[in-house]
Amino acid sequence: MTLRHVAVGVDGSVVAVRALDWATEEALRRGTALRIVYAVTDRDEAGPVLASAAARVHERRPGLPVETRAVEDGTVRAMARESERAVLTVVGTRGLGGVTGLLVGSVSLRLAAHTHGPLLVVRGDHPCAGGREVLLGLEGDADADAAAAAYAFEEAGRRGTRLRVLHSATHRHITPEPTSPVAVTSLDRQRKARDDRADEAVARFGIARPRQEYPEVDVDSRTVRTGLAHALLAATRGAGVVVIGAHHRAGRLGLVAHTLLHHSHCPVVLVPTA
Repeated sequence: MTLRHVAVGVDGSVVAVRALDWATEEALRRGTALRIVYAVTDRDEAGPVLASAAARVHERRPGLPVETRAVEDGTVRAMARESERAVLTVVGTRGLGGVTGLLVGSVSLRLAAHTHGPLLVVRGDHPCAGGREVLLGLEGDADADAAAAAYAFEEAGRRGTRLRVLHSATHRHITPEPTSPVAVTSLDRQRKARDDRADEAVARFGIARPRQEYPEVDVDSRTVRTGLAHALLAATRGAGVVVIGAHHRAGRLGLVAHTLLHHSHCPVVLVPTA
């Protein structure tokens, strides 16, 4: 019987080693096995890299169950298949191919658009351990937000840290046609106050269920009235991991996902909808 496991893609690069270290700690937190995957054109090429990776894990975490697997396929297809059964799939933002064209993270971007389960993309220079908060971004998409919120609360509970929620405002504040300066000011303020209350209600509703399931998690929830992508990006400087939902529309990701995968200061977790 296959054990519950975290899957990680390696290729012998320095970045892949860092992803391996993160995957090791994630498997330990979850009490699962670790599956190390190397996508190659010839299985005979994989032996030294997989053996080195397994030895590193055994040295750092001797009791962790480890499985190695060489897959004759492209990295994106191989890791997408692995994500079907893994509780978490982990990759780095560079490497996984060693070709110059892949060094901007195209592998992680393409995989993020096709993964079947939560995907952790290792970015930034934060250590694997530590008490940094979990950051959650909610974009106003009910399905994606629900999946991301459930994961983020569970993650904060596992880490024993605060959960910081940034929620995108759903209303645009439009100034009414001017009749008099007094009327404009009064109506605009009333409309803004009404929209503010509506946005806060939406934010509370989006995290209501997981908040009941994880009452021990300390939550700081705020509505963002500027660009959510940039607000999240700034907040990643102090976060241990940032979590967002991902709709796989025609194999493409949205602006928030693209921004974080390219520029986040901490690892990014993308949680696909069912």
